[in-house]
Amino acid sequence: MIPQPRVLPMSLQEGEKLGIRQFDIILVSGDAYVDHPSFGTALIGRALWDAGFTVGIIAQPDWKSPRDFLALGKPRLFFGISSGNVDSMVNHFTPNLKRRGEDVYSPGGVLKRPDRATIVYTNKVHELFPGIPIVIGGIEASLRRFAHYDYWQDRVRHAILADAPADLLVFGMGERQMVEIATRLASGECVRSLRDIRGTAYTMELAGWRETPHPEMMTLPGYADVSRDKAAYARAFALHYAEQDPLRGKVVAQPHPKTVVIQNPPALPLTTEELDRVYEHPFSRKSHPSYSLSVPALGPVQFSITSHRGCFGSCSFCALTHHQGRIIQSRSEGSILREVTRMVKMPEFRGIVQDVGGPTANMYGMSCTRWEKQGACGDKSCSPACKTLDTSHVLQCSLLTKLRAIPGVKKVFIGSGIRFDLVPADSCDYLSVICDHHVSGHLKVAPEHVAPDVTRIMNKPGREVFDRFRKQFSLLQHNKPKKQYLLPYFMSGHPGCTLSDMIFLAEYIHNNQLYTEQVQDFTPTPMSISTCMYYTGLDPFTQKPVHVPRGDEKKIQRALLHYRDPANRQLVEKGLARAGREDLIGRDPRCLISGVSRDQTRAGKMDRPKRAY
Repeated sequence: MIPQPRVLPMSLQEGEKLGIRQFDIILVSGDAYVDHPSFGTALIGRALWDAGFTVGIIAQPDWKSPRDFLALGKPRLFFGISSGNVDSMVNHFTPNLKRRGEDVYSPGGVLKRPDRATIVYTNKVHELFPGIPIVIGGIEASLRRFAHYDYWQDRVRHAILADAPADLLVFGMGERQMVEIATRLASGECVRSLRDIRGTAYTMELAGWRETPHPEMMTLPGYADVSRDKAAYARAFALHYAEQDPLRGKVVAQPHPKTVVIQNPPALPLTTEELDRVYEHPFSRKSHPSYSLSVPALGPVQFSITSHRGCFGSCSFCALTHHQGRIIQSRSEGSILREVTRMVKMPEFRGIVQDVGGPTANMYGMSCTRWEKQGACGDKSCSPACKTLDTSHVLQCSLLTKLRAIPGVKKVFIGSGIRFDLVPADSCDYLSVICDHHVSGHLKVAPEHVAPDVTRIMNKPGREVFDRFRKQFSLLQHNKPKKQYLLPYFMSGHPGCTLSDMIFLAEYIHNNQLYTEQVQDFTPTPMSISTCMYYTGLDPFTQKPVHVPRGDEKKIQRALLHYRDPANRQLVEKGLARAGREDLIGRDPRCLISGVSRDQTRAGKMDRPKRAY
């Protein structure tokens, strides 16, 4: 077994220096290769190497030429292909469908990956290396594993396995699946026989499918139905959403015109020991030395720590339930302390741990008595009110205290957002601890909205919960030499949100003098509940109609969140008039915009409200 190298090789010459003539596995990625545990290629590559397999990396190949794809030769076992850390279409376009001019996952921010990168790369590898197994994975493959609405084409697309000539799809985080695939292929099994691995999906010929009964499977409405009938699409979504628990989930099948896509149940959660091992590999926390330009995405996370996986919040607009799942998987305190101790010894480390967290920072160490044997509840979402859910912050407070005490560590920040509804019931003064030691100036929270109908559809806590949290936070600011601020994230244009709801939120922001730089216009990304509602106009679980903001209403809703910006005045005024809320135009302190003429506004002479923000 070859020991873990300083960085994984990206050339045959690097491989030869390690004594490698042929790589066991070659990973192709749409990202630059950054040897950091926040980057999927490094995480999977190190896990495979730890299991005894040699791995070469082809990062951001030129898809218009065979040269880059041929650079490492033919792998002994298989190619692993991913678009990178994000879906390539999300990476390339703004919510308004304008093409971005920079890719933060590329050296110097230069655009190097194609649209629909997983499909493009897979077709190229299949063409150049016929007969070599291909496994696709990463967020793009994971969240496009069934027929799905594609915002960029405004239509339902096939499951990605029906478009990409791959043998297997790995969904979720993937370390366990990838190691099992490599181990079984190395033992002589054929890739077509690997049909029982949890956390994978594969295809079956239509003829074989029709000839064999499948009573044990959950069969979804097929592509032909979901692509023309929005009610069928919503039913299909609700059915496969219900099967995404690793303990309760069934095998799910969906027929397509030329094939049937079959998803096995999700992979079982990693144990604490397994998760520790994954994150304690010798990551250099640098981009590959062959790059002359820096990779922008590395800077904000270079000295951050992943403490856990999973999120039981189940926000409607987040697809994490389909990727990492609701069951929290936490690392041990000792593992995290060892990782930070290693970071301290790196020459680039300046004493600042940028973040300690996961999808939601303060879910570290939280657990439910049902998870291990029964999985997460199928008939309800997790909440702090549940008696079987342990929402104590004691373990995280203990961890943060010990991290602060490591020699060479000056500050330990929580850069990830926290779930504020978990804080009020806490008994260990968690909020006080993080305000005293772990908040630089702003604390990120994501109420997203305050109108009751919208928070219900979003599956977010209501306004009263956020109000209690704000009050608690405000009380902790008394006598502080340097005041801290909440940085709330709000969302516009979400399904279920009307103009009246958006005005209600704007009034709330105005009346409470909240800072609103962090505003997101809802983007329908693959496989979220909200995207299903956006496309179908239906709640997938009740089949009841849902209002969907479109066209100029969507623009007006976004403008209402930035009502202070003079450039938005015309849209804000239009929205207020359409909702019959002209009472919010004028010089009264409660008004959102002043009552000057549009000509004066265009000339830049608009009087600003006297209120200070």
